[in-house]
Amino acid sequence: MSSQRATLEQLTAEPADILVIGGGITGAGVARDAAMRGLRVVLVDQNDLGSGTSSRSSRLVHGGLRYLETGDLRLVLEANRERRILLRIAPHLVWPLAFVFPVHRGDRLSLWRLNAGMWLYDLLALFRNVRMHRMLGKRAVLEAEPMLRERGLRGGARFYDAQCDDARLVLATARSAIHHGALVANYTAVLSLERTAGRVVGAQVEDRLTGEDATIRASVVVNATGPWADRIRTMEDAGVGRLLQTTKGVHILVDRSRLDHRDGIIFLSPIDGRVLFILPWRDLSYIGTTDTDSTESPDQLQVTSDEMVYLLRSANARFPNARLGLEDVRGAWAGLRPLLADSQPSAESGRSREHAIVQGSGGMITVVGGKLTTYRSMAKETVDRAVRELHFREGRPRAVETGTDAEPLPGGETDDFTEFRARGLELGVVPESVEHLIRHYGTEAAGIYNVGALDRRLLRRLLPPHPAIEAEVLHAVRRELAQTVEDVMVRRLHLYFEHAGRGIGAATKVAEIMGRERGWD
Repeated sequence: MSSQRATLEQLTAEPADILVIGGGITGAGVARDAAMRGLRVVLVDQNDLGSGTSSRSSRLVHGGLRYLETGDLRLVLEANRERRILLRIAPHLVWPLAFVFPVHRGDRLSLWRLNAGMWLYDLLALFRNVRMHRMLGKRAVLEAEPMLRERGLRGGARFYDAQCDDARLVLATARSAIHHGALVANYTAVLSLERTAGRVVGAQVEDRLTGEDATIRASVVVNATGPWADRIRTMEDAGVGRLLQTTKGVHILVDRSRLDHRDGIIFLSPIDGRVLFILPWRDLSYIGTTDTDSTESPDQLQVTSDEMVYLLRSANARFPNARLGLEDVRGAWAGLRPLLADSQPSAESGRSREHAIVQGSGGMITVVGGKLTTYRSMAKETVDRAVRELHFREGRPRAVETGTDAEPLPGGETDDFTEFRARGLELGVVPESVEHLIRHYGTEAAGIYNVGALDRRLLRRLLPPHPAIEAEVLHAVRRELAQTVEDVMVRRLHLYFEHAGRGIGAATKVAEIMGRERGWD
């Protein structure tokens, strides 16, 4: 499936039905849903697709086990349903993951409460979870995860959720929207909103790659900019009240061998009782996440040493032989959760993960809150609202939702990748790279093999031992809207986070391949 960045000329050729501002998972979901209903859709983002919160998550598509504590049963039910859908329509980007939840003496969660919660979790999944949970005694927990602290261990549980490639899930969703006719332009910033008779009817935008600007006209404008949502809302109404309270989530990367864990680990931090994860990612483990109220700008978000130390201390308390220190941190990322400001419990982690869809004085629709797992249903609800606007404002027939829960995302047409493995090995691609290509691209790995078959040099790894190959760079440029070396290194191939040297050794080669393709000087 070919996907190209839309030009300003294309974006302004005729008015859109819906202009979506924001190319994270919510905006991409809105664009896909609307385009599949036959609406003319334009999506713009000031940076790369998914470059904000959506690519800085815990990389989980989960049923919301910890939301049982706050009584958000409806959210858990919805999340379990959406997890099943994503496992089905994107099997290469969303995959089952086993978890061990150990309980130690002094934890606020007893074994009987954990068991009750697990039964409720399975019930809200309609007993169609990846697999049913199983309670474990102390010996069974240590057999599963021998590095866990034995002292004070009382037992635990094994249950199943799903892990995902968040950045590539955003990309696949946006590319599906393009396939259905949407025009998508990353690096296109909104400078101001256009009005007619007091109503928002479009936006003045700037192509940040060329410096040119233009006006996009649209019947309905949707603000899906996550932590930037209040900033866009002030363009509609300078005196509008704050809708968001952002909370900051930090994750750190360490060598997986230091913890030697087999599955995902969910545990309670002995520092403050917060639920934390230790999750496997190739030869790495990532630990997260913090959850603190933040007033930091989403444009200048930094990970502090205090935040890293908190996560390291929490992990060391459960894996004492790891003895992790700041020098062991291979990488880190931080994102801002765009949560609702009117939810004011005593602790940040108790803030509602519910979403809200509000309409401003000029008619612009803003969607905020929610979580990665439920983006598809949140997008559907947002487009339903936009369709009602089109009906009441212009008398349009109500375009009904047409199968976003059934049509596979690009590369997800099957979950049997046997022939794709065989094809890669036949071409001489090393096994690690074959598995990497299938996990990243699913059935679209065939297109990358075809590129490599024309020039076998492109089947070489960019920076061994990382499995990414040179042909992927061409694929990113030709089919995945990659505009910069950072787009490729960080969000397309993940070299920046997954290679010990931040992938710097591959940057020149990536730039050379991109330059030849794009005609850079």
